[in-house]
Amino acid sequence: MSLEEKKDNAEVNTPVIQEEENPVIQEENRDGESTFLPFDIPDFKTLLKKQGYALAGRHSAVKTCLWLRHAMNDQGFCYKSKFYGVQSHRCLQMTPTLMCNQRCLFCWRPTEVSVPAPKEWDSPEKIVEESIACQRKLVTGFGGSPNALKERWLESNEPNNVAISLSGEPTFYPYLPKLIEEYEKRGFTTFLVTNGTNPDMLAKISPSQLYMSLDAPDFETYLKVCQPKSSVLWEKIDESLSLMKQKKSRTVIRTTLVKGKNMFKPEAYARLIEKASPDFIEIKAYMHLGFSRLRLDRSAMPTHEEVLEFSKELAKHLGYEIADESEISRVVLLSKNGKKSPAKRFPYYG
Repeated sequence: MSLEEKKDNAEVNTPVIQEEENPVIQEENRDGESTFLPFDIPDFKTLLKKQGYALAGRHSAVKTCLWLRHAMNDQGFCYKSKFYGVQSHRCLQMTPTLMCNQRCLFCWRPTEVSVPAPKEWDSPEKIVEESIACQRKLVTGFGGSPNALKERWLESNEPNNVAISLSGEPTFYPYLPKLIEEYEKRGFTTFLVTNGTNPDMLAKISPSQLYMSLDAPDFETYLKVCQPKSSVLWEKIDESLSLMKQKKSRTVIRTTLVKGKNMFKPEAYARLIEKASPDFIEIKAYMHLGFSRLRLDRSAMPTHEEVLEFSKELAKHLGYEIADESEISRVVLLSKNGKKSPAKRFPYYG
């Protein structure tokens, strides 16, 4: 079957949203029901391995990104380095759970694959230790590479920033506040990305930088683009936006623009973002990568110029200013005063 045929089949078989008792966390496939997959995968662990994930314990995972490899080979750093001072080769990208309660069209992960809740949760201490061990194992090959800078390879074995945003929704992990604390005890800055559907956990966490994704300007667009497992989750997102305004952590609203799907109504986005009053706003383009290619056409990717124009319009409605941009990553950074600053590593007092 061709990629286009698979894509068409995937669209036809998009599941209808069902109202469920627990709109935040769903335990799937407990009874082994079949799931439609628009691709051939023998099992979930094989899929993870093919995607370059390393399992850290029962339910956590680590994966190095393209920019870590670029940084190691002296070929540049990602936009987080330009915006916030993060060293790409020392950034540990992980997730404490692969479960998610949305199936976003633009997600490069295989959202068609259901992930069951673990029977038992690993401790924060175990996750931190195993994630660092996984990272060291994943970068081992650079030690013997003639293209890699030896100094950066040595530094990469001592990561100092954790991006808790790899896959899944991290707020499902019940000991998330302690997990953040454990990383910070080891001198890490902690960046956490949430979809905002679990405000109860959002109220409890204080990472160095807290991201919340906002990928729709209204309820109808949210249902189409994010495909939540319950429509009630839109109300949870609204609650989380208000909570963001109260956080002591540095806060960021992140929006992924998909042409023809959610790249409109900047004034409606502005009304929602005002509730959060974030320190920064990241407006980025959808990239036609991974499993999203089964759901979207390449034409859904905005150009950097289109992202920049949308960002200017949004900034006008909010009274924010453009602080920076990365053309290669098609992302624009907005802030209240047009300035940016490195993420702070807070000392741990245990």
